[in-house]
Amino acid sequence: MKKLGIMVMTGLLLLILSAVFFAGCAKEDKEEVTEQDKVTITWWALSAGGGDESRERLRLKVIEDFEAQNPNVEVELTMLENEAFKQKIQVAVQAGAPPDLFHSWGGGVMVEYAEAGQLRDITGFVKSDLSKIVGIGALGVYGYDGKYYGSPYDMGAVGMWYNKAIFEEIGASVPKTWPELLAVIKKAKAAGYIPIALGGGDKWPAHFWWVYLAMRIGGQDAFNAAYGGSGSFKDPTFVKAGEMLLELAALEPFQTGFLGATYDDQAALMGNGKAAMELMGQWAPATEASNSDTGDGIGDDLGWFSFPAVPGGTGKNTDVMGGGNGYVVGKDAPDETLDLLKFFLQKEYNIELIDVEGIIPVAKGAEEALEGTLNSVIAEAVAGAGYYQLYYDQFLPPAVGEAVKDAVVALLAGQASPAQAAAMVDDAWQMEK
Repeated sequence: MKKLGIMVMTGLLLLILSAVFFAGCAKEDKEEVTEQDKVTITWWALSAGGGDESRERLRLKVIEDFEAQNPNVEVELTMLENEAFKQKIQVAVQAGAPPDLFHSWGGGVMVEYAEAGQLRDITGFVKSDLSKIVGIGALGVYGYDGKYYGSPYDMGAVGMWYNKAIFEEIGASVPKTWPELLAVIKKAKAAGYIPIALGGGDKWPAHFWWVYLAMRIGGQDAFNAAYGGSGSFKDPTFVKAGEMLLELAALEPFQTGFLGATYDDQAALMGNGKAAMELMGQWAPATEASNSDTGDGIGDDLGWFSFPAVPGGTGKNTDVMGGGNGYVVGKDAPDETLDLLKFFLQKEYNIELIDVEGIIPVAKGAEEALEGTLNSVIAEAVAGAGYYQLYYDQFLPPAVGEAVKDAVVALLAGQASPAQAAAMVDDAWQMEK
């Protein structure tokens, strides 16, 4: 009987030890499976620098919220200042190891990365998911040749900023067509005002005029033909843009010495109420104010309208030129990266970015937070753009972008004809192809 008790106790002990052993094995197996299922996403974003950590804080909040809903995902965030980012991403791409999600301005550099096979084609996801959140025109900046590689979260627009008080004084209405714009210029000049402020010495402000005219004359098809090779930058659209710019210049609408003036000079003329108009991006109000004598600019007298239509042109008045910020997806990015991008683009975070980065949001509905501000008009223009063109000097390769700026200034200086200016651009483009 005693032996039987000992045997029972021994058996129970062995049973308990076995249970503990197998439970431990099961626990190890479970941990191993969990570790195997873990997905890591690398995310490179731009910091503001100067000790401003607000951008990082917002992205860490996004990550925390995303990981809470996706416990199998871990996001590794790297914040880099602008120049440091450009250098590091170039090295990573050349090494064939881009991060899963990284900052991009779209356009030419993005296209180079895509053609090098360093970006993931997310066209299906853009069409099925992101197009419900972001306007298709803005998404187009992150697409090329029918394929999409990312999305913007901030897109502004270049447009006509004008002094409402001057317009009222001279009895002018907001011009909707090119002939109407020329009429306003004549009225402003007759009243003793500078019709248009222009910092031609910096070149890039001048190139906006030629690009917008080309957009209004030939629309997206003209640019795509020149870029894709079925046409060229010597085509009638671009020559005509030069001819119309000379038509404008013949009215002498710019301030004396505009070819040597800087963009800050241009902004100061608007900010001090001496010029009636300028063609500039969404940053214009702040730059005008900072360069004005009072530091406040012209306040509520500042208004905005889209670049006028060209009669007979195929481009739409809703077509927009501008730029902004966004993210593209690296070639080996896991599927969860797409979920993270969509999560980041939701209205809640896009609105928060307005305060954090001063952006013009692209998430549908987020523009409501801009109500009552000039940026609300720009946000509506971006959202309604069927064709959104990134600035030529950013979309095209650097050498071609410089050729565009040089050609426009040469045109305005009387050193090149419209045909010669167009040829300068096309020659630079042919050398890059």
